Amino acid sequence: MKVIIDGSNVAHYKKNKDSKPQLSNILAAVDALEKRGDEFVIIVDASLRHEIDEKDEFKKLLDSENVEQVPSGNNADHFIFELAEKEKAKILSNDKFRDFSDEFKDINSMRIPFGFDGSKITIGKNKKPKKNKRILQNICDEIIKQLEFKRWDVYTKKEELEISPLNIAKQAIIRIDNESNVDSKIESLFSKIPMFNKVMDMVDDVEVAAPYIIFVLVHPKDYKLAVKNAGNISVTVADRLKLEKKPLIAIRNDLFMKPGNFELNILLADEVSDNAPYNVEIRINTHDEVFIKKNSRNIASTIAGRLGSWKFPFVSVKPDMLLENPGDFEIVLEKGGKVDG
Repeated sequence: MKVIIDGSNVAHYKKNKDSKPQLSNILAAVDALEKRGDEFVIIVDASLRHEIDEKDEFKKLLDSENVEQVPSGNNADHFIFELAEKEKAKILSNDKFRDFSDEFKDINSMRIPFGFDGSKITIGKNKKPKKNKRILQNICDEIIKQLEFKRWDVYTKKEELEISPLNIAKQAIIRIDNESNVDSKIESLFSKIPMFNKVMDMVDDVEVAAPYIIFVLVHPKDYKLAVKNAGNISVTVADRLKLEKKPLIAIRNDLFMKPGNFELNILLADEVSDNAPYNVEIRINTHDEVFIKKNSRNIASTIAGRLGSWKFPFVSVKPDMLLENPGDFEIVLEKGGKVDG
């Protein structure tokens, strides 16, 4: 492990009888890290050379290749954090670094606390990195963004409609009844046919018979409720809108939905694709690997529901050593390949 010793903080932790910071504290930290087999560098601010107890010995230490003094006028703490991020290192320090919490995320996971038992230093453990609570939504957002860039239509509304079989049926009836894209598509079709005006009276009959597919997007906790009532929802929508064919109801777990809420992606049957156009490779940090693998099917379901495809994209999850922080991920879309139904 790479460790940056916050030399000023360590030296000041236990002062001598004259209230001066002690060089022996830093040397004790060096000895402990060497015994652990850690790589380390000591960073000190410019003022420490004037305050420390053993000035001559400290000057000799400054000549060592693994010791660096921050130039006068520069913030040593900021320098330490920039170096830690660059080198993927931990910081041996008892400083809480509260002034830098906005700029540097999850400071406690970077910081290693310490204490002293007499002249011997006791090195603690850094806290586990905080989980990114929105990582699943962030991953789905990135997949959708890439699909849109590739010119695929993706349903992106994320409204919060209270879930119940009655509300699902009502919302489906309202949306189908008010749907303008059906009119425009039918008009576009008939506009290419001679005697357009005489044919327009067929539009109402075509609309009545239109086979709709209603993707009901729900939180995984509400999946069973939606599936149980799918048949009744379909019958109610068909009866109220006087459709000759009952709409098909496709229930999809959707990671954008909160428990107790739903959304609808309503398509004509010929708009629904048999397979997802792209499979998904998720490159993930090791902190989130297990969690993302457990939710890979929910990610696939979310994308299938938003695209309007019968089959789920194949989602593979691969750990990537270059992605070290919780919440770090990369998305790669791969055309073709296996699909998950």
